[in-house]
Amino acid sequence: MGHLITLATYVSLNQWALDFQGNYERIIESIAIAKQRGAAMRVGPELEIPGYGCYDHFLEGDTVLHSWEVLAKILAGEDTMNILCDIGMPVVHKNVIYNCRVIIHNKQILLIRPKMWLANDGNYREMRYFTPWMKHRQWEDHYLPRIIQAVTKQTKVPFGDCVISTVDTCIGVELCEELFTPSSPHILMGLDGVEIFTNSSGSHHELRKLYARVELIKEATLKLGGVYLYANQQGCDGDRLYYDGCAMIAMNGHIVAQGSQFSLSDVEVVTATIDIEDVRSHRTSRSRALQAATTERYHRIEVPFALSGGKFSEQGGEQTPGLRLSLHEARFHIPEEEIALGPACWLWDYLRRSRTQGYFVPLSGGVDSCATAVIVYSMCRLVADAARRADKQVIADARRIVGEPEDSGYIPSDPREFCSRIFHTCYMGTENSSVETRKRAKDLALAIGSYHVDLNMDSVVTSVVDLFSFVTGAKPRFKVHGGTGAENLALQNIQARLRMVLSYLFAQLLPWVRGRQGGLLVLGSANVDESLRGYLTKYDCSSADINPIGGISKTDLKKFIAYAQDAFDLPILRSFLDAIPTAELEPISETYVQADEADMGMTYDELSVFGRLRKVEKCGPYSIFTKLVHEWGAILSPVEIAEKVKHFFFEHARNRHKMTTLTPAYHAESYSPDDNRFDLRPFLYPSRFPWQFRKIDQVAAALPDRSNLGPEKAKTD
Repeated sequence: MGHLITLATYVSLNQWALDFQGNYERIIESIAIAKQRGAAMRVGPELEIPGYGCYDHFLEGDTVLHSWEVLAKILAGEDTMNILCDIGMPVVHKNVIYNCRVIIHNKQILLIRPKMWLANDGNYREMRYFTPWMKHRQWEDHYLPRIIQAVTKQTKVPFGDCVISTVDTCIGVELCEELFTPSSPHILMGLDGVEIFTNSSGSHHELRKLYARVELIKEATLKLGGVYLYANQQGCDGDRLYYDGCAMIAMNGHIVAQGSQFSLSDVEVVTATIDIEDVRSHRTSRSRALQAATTERYHRIEVPFALSGGKFSEQGGEQTPGLRLSLHEARFHIPEEEIALGPACWLWDYLRRSRTQGYFVPLSGGVDSCATAVIVYSMCRLVADAARRADKQVIADARRIVGEPEDSGYIPSDPREFCSRIFHTCYMGTENSSVETRKRAKDLALAIGSYHVDLNMDSVVTSVVDLFSFVTGAKPRFKVHGGTGAENLALQNIQARLRMVLSYLFAQLLPWVRGRQGGLLVLGSANVDESLRGYLTKYDCSSADINPIGGISKTDLKKFIAYAQDAFDLPILRSFLDAIPTAELEPISETYVQADEADMGMTYDELSVFGRLRKVEKCGPYSIFTKLVHEWGAILSPVEIAEKVKHFFFEHARNRHKMTTLTPAYHAESYSPDDNRFDLRPFLYPSRFPWQFRKIDQVAAALPDRSNLGPEKAKTD
């Protein structure tokens, strides 16, 4: 054991866009915890001072000004004395806005490091606000604003792609997206002698995504050797994304310490004590030495302090020994757990920060609204767990939400009791509803403890239809009663849209009915596959304030319900899984029962396949057809596959306009059709795609039918 260094990187810094006061307080708290644990260095998430999700506010001078003011306040205090801090904020250098890390120590700015590779696809539009620093391994003088000069007594500081050289090691910065690029900065920095890499990230949660992030972090130090400190924001900072934390410290290809991926805590600090000599012994291979000997050098900013206390010195403070105990593998949640935790944490942040009094969900007795309700119940379980651990912030927020006075001793330790105070459900039945769905909705509400209302809305529906008949002299009929397709659809849609109107009425007035103040947020429950297909009524119950399942597939939701049945001790959930999905908007007869998959003309599993090929694999109609001929050719003929592909794209195209008004939903799936900024496409299409479909038909007619050969034979021929 040689030079021991205690390092801190924190994850659960639940920053909020433009909440400069709250963000400052959380930064200071994280530094205090790091120092208490004896850490010599603290690393925070990307753009932590203003919050990552400011978007076009980054173009405002106020955002940069207030960021400098917060940094000045941090520098002026004693909190950052005797600890190296890596803090994120926007900086304007020569009239250009950069996404930067500011490295400070003992009331001095050592370096401002601008981001070199910006995230600019998927959910990210960093180049809309920032410019990448393209002068690699170069630096310039940055002249500080007067509010900083007054504190640090510095006029200018280095700005650019440099590294920090302490008495005992060398530190380099890699910023979020830079890790994901083919030629990441850590490679050349490591070859030039950098031993500790910091990565400050604003990375969002997506189902099954964490594994790729962890592997990149491990790989960064496996071949190269070194210590990698990964910090990430955690929580909802004002939009559709949930930043899923999971701060990590890796060394020589192993995970040394890992934070939680989902948490209600505003600040969580992850620490580990490492021996820097282990990095040096890992770097003794000849091939690495030969490459390092010829690499270009970085400018080193030399500072007269050490991160270690000396070769055999004892480390002070409360420590997490990490490497001195054992190396361990990264921890991953299964997708069902991710659904239970991620949207629940997002809902909690949205509820407490919107300062509303709870949620309202129309329960239909189907899987989707059931999943939404169970996620709210999962949120209540997380609140109860945090309350039992005496989390002061969670308890204070819970008391305010339920209307308790400031001096109240209320502790939300029982999830069902807390659920009864903040969660309101309603079954809105019509003559087309079944006894089974009504009973399932009631039983679920009883199981989770929600305040439940059961009503029939036939009189409202009849009044609207009668009004139409009075004005036009024509009375529309359902298809089963001899009506046309237009009549049938209109009669279904009026039921769906009236449910949306009633939802907002009850959400506004139920707290008043219960003797409370304020209103409720209405939750939507349309899944990602139905949105992709357009199998929803515009301005029905899919129109809400927010939607926790709008980015989750039907297949994953059903798996989540099966998981929650045992994990949350909710036996009632089995009945939801056994039921056939149905909208219950048409009359039931002896020969007809409305079923979702029959209405859509495709299964939910098929929709997931189409969604991934369209968005993730970036395939158009013809490319999807050619891929599915190979994947489905053993069970379907080319002509049948062609018909499915054409049907999907026709329905997707003619319903695309619905995505422009889609309720803001938790982003959880890589093939989400969210029109806001993730899936940017027209909403007026040539929906019959004459050129594309004609080519598909020509190829399908010429291909042999292998669907009768069986899967194995079809693959080998």
